[in-house]
Order: sequence, then structure tokens, then C-alpha cells
Amino acid sequence: MGKSRYWFAAKELGWGWGWPLAWQGWLTYAAAAVLLVAGFVMFPPAADPVLSFACNVGVVLLVLIVCWLKGEPLR
Repeated sequence: MGKSRYWFAAKELGWGWGWPLAWQGWLTYAAAAVLLVAGFVMFPPAADPVLSFACNVGVVLLVLIVCWLKGEPLR
């Protein structure tokens, strides 16, 4: 088990990562979905659009950081 295993596959075409390759990747995507829904409930866009937007951007940035650290190198 000394071999490094990626959580996310790099896209064949374009830039970024696609479907997860490991359960940790699926867990990352599931946690992001839960955080996005929780952010929508806690900070409704109609009540405070700036805070809602900031929450969404934060979740997306966290997912991108995890993909960058644990995903295949980009082509």
C-alpha cells in the first residue's frame, strides 16, 4: 500500500478533474453537496445574497484545493 493513489481523475480533454477514483473523492463531493445545501438553508440568498455567495465560493474553493492536492496532475 506504499503506492500513492489519486482520489480524482484528471480530465482527458479540458482542464480540471472529473469523477472520483476512490471513496475519499466521493466523500469529498458528498460533503461539498451537504455544505452547499446547509449554506443555502443558513444563509438564504434572498435574505443575504453576499453572505450566501461567499459561502458557496468558500465550498467550491475547498473542493478545488482538495482536488489539486489529491487528484491526478493536470495535463
